[in-house]
Amino acid sequence: MLNKWAVSRTLACTLVVALNLGAQDAKTVIGEASKAMGSDNLKTIEYSGTGAEYVFGQAASPSSPWPAWEEKSYTRAINYETPAWRVDRVLAEANPTRRGGGLALGPTQTVVVTANTPWANQVDLWMTPYGFLRAAATNNATVKAQKINGKKYNVITFIGQNKAKVNGYINDQNMVERVETWIDNPMTGDTLLDVVYSDYKDYGGLKFPGKIVQLQGGAAILNLTVSGVKPNAPVNIQVPQRGGGAGRGGGGGGPAGGGGEGPANSQKLADGVYLIGPFLPTYAALAVEFKDYIVLIEAPQSEGRAVAMMAEAKKVMPNKPIKYVVSTHAHFDHSGGIRAFMAEGVTIITHQINKPYYEKLATAPHTLTPDKESQMKKKPIIETMGDKKVLTDGNHVIELHRLQGSYHSEGLLVAYLPKEKILVEADGFNPPAQADAAPPNPPNPNHVNLLENIERLKLDVETIVPVHYPADGRKVTKADLVRFVGKKSE
Repeated sequence: MLNKWAVSRTLACTLVVALNLGAQDAKTVIGEASKAMGSDNLKTIEYSGTGAEYVFGQAASPSSPWPAWEEKSYTRAINYETPAWRVDRVLAEANPTRRGGGLALGPTQTVVVTANTPWANQVDLWMTPYGFLRAAATNNATVKAQKINGKKYNVITFIGQNKAKVNGYINDQNMVERVETWIDNPMTGDTLLDVVYSDYKDYGGLKFPGKIVQLQGGAAILNLTVSGVKPNAPVNIQVPQRGGGAGRGGGGGGPAGGGGEGPANSQKLADGVYLIGPFLPTYAALAVEFKDYIVLIEAPQSEGRAVAMMAEAKKVMPNKPIKYVVSTHAHFDHSGGIRAFMAEGVTIITHQINKPYYEKLATAPHTLTPDKESQMKKKPIIETMGDKKVLTDGNHVIELHRLQGSYHSEGLLVAYLPKEKILVEADGFNPPAQADAAPPNPPNPNHVNLLENIERLKLDVETIVPVHYPADGRKVTKADLVRFVGKKSE
């Protein structure tokens, strides 16, 4: 027994020594990289360049890249001491026939990290080469040697606030070549976020990459060619008035995770037809009562929104199951709640282009933020359509049509209720905040496309229900669309 105890003690001591050596090795690697990069005394930095940013979750089709906004200039200022960062951008003139969704990027984006700042908002800061080294030095990082495509790296790893690994790949020149982590998205689950740094140059002793490519979900969201770097430049970043800064995973009118997951409200538009919402920031859906079941049109933003929608629909139309949910298109802000419907066994009706993508999303791991579908593991029930599909019980009729020639999405659907003369549409016409706002000149191509499809299909539309509902709750009519297209009403 004594010998066994002695052996066990020796092994335990050896393990402790090995762990201590591993911790020391990580500190050594971090220190050598910081020294080689010239960042030991770096407190602030400002860098600028040109390139493009891409809107995550807003592709023209499930097989397309995220759509781009080209940038004439991009300047980012970082204060590692505060910590905080600000991006100032000047966009190039947008192509009027740009394909895909996503709002135009604002000229300024600011994040000041506080104790309450969500990890998804601040993670960009800690994925910069110098932010990564700082965070790794204070978060019990470990190190391992790894060879990728014949190239040797020291891989430094620490655990982020969301309990996901943050890995930094340091090459044989002691430059941070890549940083990766995983963040949650309601659609794609545990989603890879990685940045690749290359073409390092010297700026007054600081090594800084000449090329920065950031990817989310395997597709680029930033492609920047750096033209200027100012180490320790004066940086004055004020707390934004709304205390925010956009996190990853949204686009097209609001983040796919959306804030404020409160209960839904509803408004009766006709017998058995209810507007559900709108949720801030102005997302709405429609519920239609059939003889034996309920049909919901749209599944926006998040599981919380989807659950609230289902509860409100059952409240105003009691004792009936929700049989169908119509997904107008696969953009994340319009389908972020789709997995909640999968978990409930609700049949999803969508354009045929989306079926393989939705089946893939149904199996996406959601370990960082488990949702109902990850717990239930139900196989999705998906009905597809081409250009037209009709749902009816002999009383209510819902015609589903694909918008031909849409710039926004190749499989974009609208729902038309002929008896009520109501059209439900997403992103074809997003009414402005003010009812008396002047129409754009030239008209928005998506507005034109929607009106052309209404006329092609000979739909007798009076009321339009935009999924991006106006914040003041006003009724939207076909006449409003006609005015914005600049065409005289027929």
